[in-house]
Amino acid sequence: MNTLRSYIFWTYERGSFHYDVMVTLILLFLFLSPRFLDFKDKPVQQVPLQHSEVLVKAAHGGEEEPTFVYEIRVDDLHGAASDADLRRAILDVIEPIAGDVTIEKYSPVVDAKGHIVAYDATIVR
Repeated sequence: MNTLRSYIFWTYERGSFHYDVMVTLILLFLFLSPRFLDFKDKPVQQVPLQHSEVLVKAAHGGEEEPTFVYEIRVDDLHGAASDADLRRAILDVIEPIAGDVTIEKYSPVVDAKGHIVAYDATIVR
């Protein structure tokens, strides 16, 4: 019982056998628990926080020209609904940043509730 109480209150001297056992158990928990326990952690969806902010990400592609993905908030598209209106509104936001570009494709970004919060537009110069 004294040994268990000493482990709980961490009364062993540094460098002793019992101290090393406690440190080893802590390290084993830190390194092995993510493998066996599901902490349900997932990356947070990155959406531009402020109005008129645009998130720029490099797209993975083997083309000679650089390809970028621009993420634009729905609020910055001023209620565009049709395909042509969306493309024009996306270009209106991106062209002051990137210059003369063309939209290769665009796709909606949805939040946890399924609402469209932004659009990812793949842009080619």
